[in-house]
Amino acid sequence: MFEAILENVRRKTPLVHAITNYVTVNDCANIALACGGSPIMADEAGEVEDITSICNALVLNIGTLNERTVQSMILAGKKANALCRPVILDPVGAGASALRTKTVQRLLEEIKVSVIRGNMSEIKAVAGAAADTKGVDAGLNDAVTDENVHEAIRFAKDLSAKTGAVIAITGAIDLVADQSKVYLVRNGHPLMAKITGTGCMLSEVTGCYCAANPEKLLEATAAAVCAMGLCGELAFRKMQKTEGGTGTLRTYLIDYMSNMSPSLLNGGMRVETR
Repeated sequence: MFEAILENVRRKTPLVHAITNYVTVNDCANIALACGGSPIMADEAGEVEDITSICNALVLNIGTLNERTVQSMILAGKKANALCRPVILDPVGAGASALRTKTVQRLLEEIKVSVIRGNMSEIKAVAGAAADTKGVDAGLNDAVTDENVHEAIRFAKDLSAKTGAVIAITGAIDLVADQSKVYLVRNGHPLMAKITGTGCMLSEVTGCYCAANPEKLLEATAAAVCAMGLCGELAFRKMQKTEGGTGTLRTYLIDYMSNMSPSLLNGGMRVETR
């Protein structure tokens, strides 16, 4: 299903500009390289427009939020829009503070965003709905389950129609939606949540996949979600064999991303359309 998406990333080696958070920036750069992209992380307002102009996509991550980088995000985002480059927004911790929520709304008002990727609590905050956030993690009451998945699908489609962006909601069950179609993804492992930055890394992979496939943003985002989840599953199995822990899992996760192929993804992804 997603063979061409992956092949385009490896063939084109897209350059992706990320204004991201300092907690996870190194892992984001490494996962971009592993999936076939090329990362650049510049957040100084004086150069972000120049950097964005030579890149194929832009990833904006508010994990370590500050006013200086917000201004840089707006400048970079407007430049990406002018050049018709995909913009991926990761609203880390939206809903946890008024500043985070207001910043997300400001970014959405001033920048045309192509993909919004976050957990359900963050995405609810983006939509202006009440969210059960736990800092940068989703609250238990916001988990997508088989019992509420139909409601979650309607919510994702409606938000996509409102924002014009592909909506990627990640958790035990992942949803990747535009206003008319949803990919339901069941790949991944719970232990991935114990590694700081797996969500940030996924946003970076999404940026690489969208950069190489700008005409197929929904499919590119779904492929990124499937690939990241499958890498987590494979990494966990190998970790068990070596009696490792979460540090080992993190390393194996990046290793499997570097070895991801169309055949491996097709053989392991668990995805359906609604």
